[in-house]
Amino acid sequence: MNYNNLEWLDEDVDFVDGGAEENAFAELFNSDEGSKGAAVKEGQVVLGKVIEIRDETVVIDIGHKSAGAVPKEEFEASGEGFNLKVGDEVDVFIDVFEDDEGELVLSKDKADLLKAWDRISVAYQNDELVEGKIIGRVKGGLSVDIGVKAFLPGSQVDLRPVRNLEKMLGQKYQFKIIKFNKKRGNIVLSRRVLLEQDRERLRSETLKNLEAGATVKGVVKNITDYGAFIDLGGIDGLLHITDMSWGRLNSPSEILTVGDEIQVKVLSYDQNSQRVSLGLKQLQSDPWVSVAEKYQPNQRLNGKIVSLTDYGAFVELEPGVEGLIHVTEMTWNRRVKHPSKIVQIGDEVEVVVLAVDLENHRISLGMKQTEPNPWEVVTQKYQVGDVIRGKIRNITDFGIFVGIEEGVDGLIHVSDISWTERIKHPQDLYKKGDEVEAKVLQIDIENMRFSLGIKQLEEDPFEEAARQFVPGTRGKGVINRMADYGVFMELMKGVEGLVHTSELDVENPAEGTEIEFIVLRADVAERRFELSHKAATRGLDESHNRAIQNALDDNAEAPTAMAEAFARVQQQKPEEEGAAEAAPADAADKPEG
Repeated sequence: MNYNNLEWLDEDVDFVDGGAEENAFAELFNSDEGSKGAAVKEGQVVLGKVIEIRDETVVIDIGHKSAGAVPKEEFEASGEGFNLKVGDEVDVFIDVFEDDEGELVLSKDKADLLKAWDRISVAYQNDELVEGKIIGRVKGGLSVDIGVKAFLPGSQVDLRPVRNLEKMLGQKYQFKIIKFNKKRGNIVLSRRVLLEQDRERLRSETLKNLEAGATVKGVVKNITDYGAFIDLGGIDGLLHITDMSWGRLNSPSEILTVGDEIQVKVLSYDQNSQRVSLGLKQLQSDPWVSVAEKYQPNQRLNGKIVSLTDYGAFVELEPGVEGLIHVTEMTWNRRVKHPSKIVQIGDEVEVVVLAVDLENHRISLGMKQTEPNPWEVVTQKYQVGDVIRGKIRNITDFGIFVGIEEGVDGLIHVSDISWTERIKHPQDLYKKGDEVEAKVLQIDIENMRFSLGIKQLEEDPFEEAARQFVPGTRGKGVINRMADYGVFMELMKGVEGLVHTSELDVENPAEGTEIEFIVLRADVAERRFELSHKAATRGLDESHNRAIQNALDDNAEAPTAMAEAFARVQQQKPEEEGAAEAAPADAADKPEG
């Protein structure tokens, strides 16, 4: 084993528990060194025999002129309790032959300490391991009892930094001595070098059997948002979240815990980078293999909502098989803005299979198909031309929506509210909850449109006006609206005619002024009547006659009532023109039509 990575250790760094204890040990060590090879004397470890056991001390004979007493607690320090008996032999350290009271002072603790140092020294010289118990947290690492106190740096505790060293207190491990200074009482240990040795040995064995397609055992070492790292034995492999389950997983921690032992399949192994990709779901059969047999279009199923998006909800039909309910397939009501308005994650729902795409692993589902289509009910119940009543459910700037049946609303477009009023916004006339009456204009099942109209409940006043004011009709009216390009006259309620500036025979006309006119053109489609004041005051000229004739010709295919009115004007025209020539003054004063 190469220990180059331990060069940071300063040979002159003393053990962290130095100070007075270290000085005392140095004195003990020096006395022991000086006594070697000489006769039994102070500072030497000798073998003694227990001759008496008292309440607090044990009397031991070492062959000196007097026996020595050792505190009884020194024989209990090992944690095994006191188990000596008279006649037992024990190693003791000769502290003082004669103290102030002339008695021999012995110590078992000091004897054990020196023996431990000798044992540790041998282990260090022979590159042997020692066993120790972690007994405390000190600056920079841990304190370990291996018979004497030793220092375990934080960087040598494990292969990776350990954030919580306190959790290791009281644990027993094997250690390697990487620094030993008996004279200064300094011992530094490492557990990491042993783990590296084990890891390298396991790594070599693992690499021999590592190949794509192999099934191996591993231990979950670390979990991230995107997957888990599996210790295969000296080498780590990545188990991506997408390879953990055929079903949906929001987090790897849903099925894995650090420390779990699992079987995985090797998906790929790159010898150059030594990257290993693993799979867990690959040990199970792909559920999509049998989807075509299990799920058919129009089949009814039950499933659980597992995810929501803006465009729909995903339903788990079985582990690893999900289908999508698009938001447009959730309800016959097309005004749903978000799936959460209808379903929530965890809801059990009934669905109908709409389509199965095996190649892309997609199943289209529908919820609304489990209920009768309200549009089919509507077509059976209502016909174009029917008059219905309903409450306003919603108002927009382009119209109002009226409830027809559950899930079906009819639209009254703003242009279908009134024949004559200029409506800026429907809310100026209506509010939600109002009940209105309307006529059915169109029912479009394919596009789910139900068109209604309020103005269609009454006859179009422009059609009535067109029957009364056909081209050539003479009349009188009051100017009720001014414009830069002419004046407007009310022909009948809600219907106006325009006298263009070029057709006025009066300067600076004012509102409220009554003038005569002749109708030049009536266009119901464009809802426009063109009038002439000049023709009424000065008589019809060639341009007026041509305009009237063109208007009559253009409306040859007009509705029956309009055609009859035009024909009446054409039949009357020769007689009226002759009368005008004979008595132009009378003709000018006599209204026609």
